[in-house]
Amino acid sequence: MQIRSVGIDLGKTTFHLVALGDNGKVLLKKKFTQKQLIAFTANMQTCLIGMEACSGSHFLGRALREQGHDVKLIPAQFVKPFVKSNKNDFIDAEAIAEAVDRENMRFVPIKTDDQLDLQALHRVRDRLMARRTSLINQIRAFLLERGIVFAKSPIRLREALPEVLENVNENLTPRMRNLVAMLWSEWKDLELQIVQMNDEVERIASSDAACRRLLQIPGIGPLVATAIVASIGNGAAFRKGREFAAWLGLLPNQHSTGGKVRLYGISKRGNSYLRKILIHGARAVVLRSKRDRIAMGAWMTSLETRAPRNVLIVATAHKLARIAWAVLSTGQDYRAVPEALTV
Repeated sequence: MQIRSVGIDLGKTTFHLVALGDNGKVLLKKKFTQKQLIAFTANMQTCLIGMEACSGSHFLGRALREQGHDVKLIPAQFVKPFVKSNKNDFIDAEAIAEAVDRENMRFVPIKTDDQLDLQALHRVRDRLMARRTSLINQIRAFLLERGIVFAKSPIRLREALPEVLENVNENLTPRMRNLVAMLWSEWKDLELQIVQMNDEVERIASSDAACRRLLQIPGIGPLVATAIVASIGNGAAFRKGREFAAWLGLLPNQHSTGGKVRLYGISKRGNSYLRKILIHGARAVVLRSKRDRIAMGAWMTSLETRAPRNVLIVATAHKLARIAWAVLSTGQDYRAVPEALTV
């Protein structure tokens, strides 16, 4: 029984395995727990194994790779066209086994433990930031109901809130005063946690060689640099920088037919968090940098005369993404190209 490819449908407690032969015929169908699966594949002939990229896939991918198997992770949307008829776990595993054998299939690199740790750090920080925003909005709403209004900036609210709580003349009932004081205490705790997260990100960025190279690029700080390294590592999953920018959703959404090219707004596919912070970095370059001191300054000034400001910011983010991929894939430091070559 010569196995050509294996597809594994991942679950929380159960895993479904389907093996295909050279002619595409199903040779094996089995259901395992995680420990049973690892024990079974350890005694199986080394072969090509495919799994959908999801929670737990990176751990299992590394475990199977240590056994000698060629393990590849596939984005779930690329497996769906191979699903036949109805849907169940074995049909999904068979579709994965067929998809992984395709020559032109796109795969997801298996992340290291360091990448997963860094990715988790960013996700926790992003959740804390969202929770802080929600908390500030709730405090504003409660105080607005009592006729107390503040300027839009959170700094203004943070500076005036202790005085509001101490001022007995404010139109606040004892119960509402206690609630706002509890929210104010929660806000201070969140601020402390976010500061600790930012310090940890800066320490990682200063100690990692790839991050230090990315920090040389205008518009890329510790947050963006560590997020890029956590997402793509050395960039080997992409053949060129344009593919990385397309994966981030920074290219126009295309719907062309009959020889007519139709381009719309950016596709916004891929990693939404990385795209968001990269656009923020590009906004800082567009609005705050001295353009006569950076290589892309003349290009930004020229584009600004032909396109709206937000288009310029997204185009700058696209350029930064391509530069970041080039720095990671070559392993070399960022070198600003002379302006005459970039126009």
